[in-house]
Order: sequence, then C-alpha cells, then structure tokens
Amino acid sequence: MPATTVTEHIDKAIRKIAKSTAIDHWDRNLGRYDAEELMTEVLGRKLTQRLLDRELDTASRKRFAAMVARRVNGEPIPRIKGHYTFRRLDLLVRDGVFVPRASSELLAVEAIKALRRRRGNRVAVDVATGAGPVALAVANEVPSAEVWGVDISTDAARLGKDNAQRLGLRNAHFRAGDLLDALPRRLRGGIDVFTIHPPYVLRKDLKELPKEIRAFEPLQSLTDGSDDGLGLVRRLASEAHTWLKPGGVLLVEVGTYLSRRTQATLRAAQLVNVSWTKDDLGVTRVVSGRTPRRDAPTTV
Repeated sequence: MPATTVTEHIDKAIRKIAKSTAIDHWDRNLGRYDAEELMTEVLGRKLTQRLLDRELDTASRKRFAAMVARRVNGEPIPRIKGHYTFRRLDLLVRDGVFVPRASSELLAVEAIKALRRRRGNRVAVDVATGAGPVALAVANEVPSAEVWGVDISTDAARLGKDNAQRLGLRNAHFRAGDLLDALPRRLRGGIDVFTIHPPYVLRKDLKELPKEIRAFEPLQSLTDGSDDGLGLVRRLASEAHTWLKPGGVLLVEVGTYLSRRTQATLRAAQLVNVSWTKDDLGVTRVVSGRTPRRDAPTTV
C-alpha cells in the first residue's frame, strides 16, 4: 500500500536516504534525522505523535518528496530548507556560499568568551566568514562589540550582510576581499579577536570528499590550494601582530588531524600561549594563539 500518514512518508524517506551514496553516513540514524527535519520544515511545526498519525495532504506530500529527492542526490539539508539555525539565530542559506556547520559553534563560543574578558572598545573579525554564522553569533551575544566578517566571495559577503539586516544586528559588518584587504585601515592594531574556519582540505583530497560536500560547496571554501591545508592560516597568523591589540587572540577552527600542525604554525608566527579546545565529544576543534602583551613575558 502507498504511504498515507506522516509517519509512513518519513519511514519511506529514511529508506531512500539510507541508500544514497552521495551522503556521508557518519551516523546510523542520519536518515531519520534528515527525514524528520525535512518533514518538520514542510509542516511548519514540531512532530508530535498526533501529527505523525495524520494523513499527509497532497501538497505537503509532493513538497516533501521533492525535498527528499534533493537530499538523496546529496544536497545539504540547510540548502534544501534555505535556512539554518546557528546559536539560536535563523540564518539564510544560499547557493554558492558555504553552508554553516554546528561544529563552528565552539569557535563562536571561544570568541565570545575572549571578547568578554577584554576591556574598552572591543572589535572582532571573522575571516572566511561564509554566510556569517560566527560573526553574527558574536555580534548578537556581545552587542557592544564591533564585529566584521570578511570573505573573498562577494556572494558570501552579501549574504552575511543580508543576514545581519534581517536579524537587526547593526554592529555586524560584512565586506568582500582577499584576507584582510577589505577591513578599514583604522582597525589596524585595534582588533581583539580573529576567528577563522579555513578551507583546509588538501587539493589532492578533494576527490575523496562525499558528493554532499564536493558538489554543493564552493571550491574556494574547501581548499586554499596549499599542500598542507594551512596556507590561509599562515597568512593570517603572519599578519596578526599588525592587526591585533597586545594580548589579542587568533582562534582557528580545525580538523583534529590538523591540530598539531596548526599549533606549530601559530608558534612559528611568534604567537604565544598556543592552546587548543575540545568539544563535548573530546574532539579538538579550536586552536588559539595570542600576540604578546607589552608587559608580559613571552610564553610559547
């Protein structure tokens, strides 16, 4: 018999998603998570047992089937929905701009903590900002700070600006440019925190990525073309002393396998107090380093 209830349509979608070779099935329950999230989007409300037992109307059935087909082809859920929730902020997501990830929330948290420890006029800059999730979270949770998001992609900078306007975050600003070229010169030497989720995939490894990443994310958001995936981090670390205040911090989101090499990169750039932060699963997500304080001894 054909599926009729909401539950039956979800179960059918789970089976289809589970068979997809375009998706990285890192969690055995991923098919259920995806199917339920798409159904919630279609119905516009939380899935209660009462709702699950109802028959799905024709319009909703067609919309859900179309969304499931896109997911089976590898398209990321936020792209299908057109939005993504990041630290309670509902962000627009568009083609051609890197999709926000939950893993980046720790980067935002560390930046917020660092800013709150600073005094006076506080400035934060998120490099390779994409849709602006980290910059917008910082702007939202430290409203007295001046926050900038920069990206080499004009589409990304435009989307970040649209998200800021939509959320009413007037302290968040976005510009397009290569690394720090887009920043106002007045910020030189006056920044408290840099954050970056760099494009750290080695070019030779791009073909190994699942289709849901390889086919739907901009190439420049995945790799900087370097042999070790740290080309952009090296550039930013080398400029940190010029742009950061004494004691300012550079926070880098990394893949676990890059943690030690990222630490070595920050030390080679003469940043001090190099350390790392793990997420709730014990996975290293953020590596940090500081510019020396004028009155403090250097500690690497």
